[in-house]
Amino acid sequence: MQSRTPASRAPASRTGRPRSTAADAAILSATRAALVELGWSKLTLGDVATRAGVAKTTLYRRWAGKNELVVDAVAELFDELELPDRGSLAADIEGVVLQFASILTRPEAKSGLMAVVAESTRDDALREHIRTSIVDRQKRLVFEGRARAQKRGELPPEDDPAAAARTADLIFDVVAGAVVHRTLVSAEPADAEWIGRLTTLLVGGVTAVVSSLTHEDPQPLRR
Repeated sequence: MQSRTPASRAPASRTGRPRSTAADAAILSATRAALVELGWSKLTLGDVATRAGVAKTTLYRRWAGKNELVVDAVAELFDELELPDRGSLAADIEGVVLQFASILTRPEAKSGLMAVVAESTRDDALREHIRTSIVDRQKRLVFEGRARAQKRGELPPEDDPAAAARTADLIFDVVAGAVVHRTLVSAEPADAEWIGRLTTLLVGGVTAVVSSLTHEDPQPLRR
């Protein structure tokens, strides 16, 4: 099925009464609370509205339905991610991956993310909403980490913006795919030991890929 774009993504030129940011925050917080208590399957917009203290029509003016609402509620959790400056690319990666894995252990993230990803397999609009609200927003971490590593001299600069963007996509896919599979599919802990091994693998790969694009010899990275 296809779902319309949620009202939260409507053009800025839309007329009518301005949205209440307080109401939005209450609704998204209530959605996460409902995910913890009820899980995705039993969550209803009516229950969320009651928890948030708003009318159900308020939700429908903002979101097309439950799936879009859950995506935005979960997206706020991932917006909490920050790239720590630990002095090296490897240590920075370990720091942000530890945060990511920790968020995925939270019941609202676990229940909500798995459900909407499953629903998106037959809903192209929902898949696009997941991409823009979660995936694209968190790619900022890759660009920030790469720029910091280049400034330290750990990675060479990249002169081709298109190739740099493709590399960023690949790095994000590898990290996110590995951590999501580890925590949500295999149900194994993404602990410090596992994340350390993932980082070693990733840093070696990133160095090789970037160096191949810039025609420079890979330089060893300090941890």
